Amino acid sequence: MKTADQLLSAARERLQRVTPQQAFAAAEAGALLVDIRLSEERLAQGAIPGALVISRNHLEWRLDPTCDARVPQATGYDRQIIVFCVEGYTSSLAAAALQDMGFPAATDLDGGFMAWAGAGLPIQQSAALLEHETRAETAIHTM
Repeated sequence: MKTADQLLSAARERLQRVTPQQAFAAAEAGALLVDIRLSEERLAQGAIPGALVISRNHLEWRLDPTCDARVPQATGYDRQIIVFCVEGYTSSLAAAALQDMGFPAATDLDGGFMAWAGAGLPIQQSAALLEHETRAETAIHTM
């Protein structure tokens, strides 16, 4: 039996977590930023422009290149994937699960969205975010 803290520690031991600045540079170079926060959190806090929104419940199926429910960006196992949540706890567990699936370059954003925002990196905050979220969820549910 393991505690939640033990699971988190084990996940982080094998991740090469990235800082907000490293995540920004990696995204510019083609890494996929994946936002697993709840829609309420994205609406309240804002979003990282260009990040792919996938709920934690759907993450493995949406990124599995062999799955019928995959997103168009799920083209193989070699792309760097940087998962983020609010503060970088759930995202560590999610990134470890992606590594277990065969994504060797999967990792997470150390400190999550809050660290990104605290670093002064770009954030989208607008009513358009709600409209985008609604369209994205509709597309996912029609797969």
